[in-house]
Amino acid sequence: MPYLNTTEVESATVGLAAAFPQLTGLIELPERSVEGRTCHALRIGAESLAPKDDVVLIGGVHAREWGSCEILVHFAADLLEAYTSGTGLAYGGTSFSSDQVQRILNELDVVVFPLVNPDGRHYSQTVDPMWRKNRNPANSGGDPERIGVDINRNYDFLFDFTTAFAPAAGPRTSADPLDEVYEGPEPFSEPETRNVRWLLDEFPRTRWFVDVHSYSEDMLFVWGDDENQSVQPLMNFRNPAFDGRRGVAGDLAYAEFIPKTDADAAVLLAEQFCQGLQGVRGRPYTPMSAFHLYPTSGTSDDYAFSRHLVDRDKGRILAFTIEWGTSFHPPWAEMRNIVLDVDAGLVQFCLSAA
Repeated sequence: MPYLNTTEVESATVGLAAAFPQLTGLIELPERSVEGRTCHALRIGAESLAPKDDVVLIGGVHAREWGSCEILVHFAADLLEAYTSGTGLAYGGTSFSSDQVQRILNELDVVVFPLVNPDGRHYSQTVDPMWRKNRNPANSGGDPERIGVDINRNYDFLFDFTTAFAPAAGPRTSADPLDEVYEGPEPFSEPETRNVRWLLDEFPRTRWFVDVHSYSEDMLFVWGDDENQSVQPLMNFRNPAFDGRRGVAGDLAYAEFIPKTDADAAVLLAEQFCQGLQGVRGRPYTPMSAFHLYPTSGTSDDYAFSRHLVDRDKGRILAFTIEWGTSFHPPWAEMRNIVLDVDAGLVQFCLSAA
């Protein structure tokens, strides 16, 4: 099958809820996109008397990364079909038993939000294949080149990057609407990011979060603003004493604090994902901190993990970003293989979490 368009992604999500009513709950996100599209997510899990922890998976954030939606739709369908039929799952050289599939849905609720940015995807698939942002014209001044906000720079994490980062850091973030990494006028200015925030609030037992992107064949864990350290807790994103020092690799001026237990757990889960993926057909993905791809601010994974540090009433979420493949929209024959790769990694990730 070819890539799904925006309508087809929504139809697939709604269709899975209708086909598996005993195992799913259809979630209508509270805010429509700028162009008026309604988004849906899917909660997948077996009924349980005891509360279960949640894994939240999102995709379709950057418009041109077409295959992320297909990865999540197929992942949801695979889990539902295998659980219902009592069979295992096989992805090339990686396989999972029926008992393992049952364990995932018996012990976890998996929340799948396949298409965060429907307007951007539609524009990318019909007008400009390399479009990245959403389609919000509010800050464009009427210039079509300045339309849109990079959703994955619009979260509330070190949003004032010019203050937070060292001048030499050059984080992949911009305050200029002309740039494809434009952060927007303020955190959560966009309905798409507000929908993701709502989803995390709506599922307060979320313990794991994965944002599916392309490309570079990596599994990224926090942090994205600087290298990780577990020795100096006062050296952290909330401390203004370190403003102007963040984002430079290999220096001694700053590194972002993460408790060692969290750091170790994140590395282990990233490695488990990569092992499950590599078993399919031998593709070696790299587990590494997001900073080692390039320094960023305002991203979904850093925001998701930072929530419990900013507000102690919120639960801790180990957060990750997948960077699948080696191009934004590979030929479908290759994308189909990538779907199998990443879905195997995600099943292994959920199994390890469970």
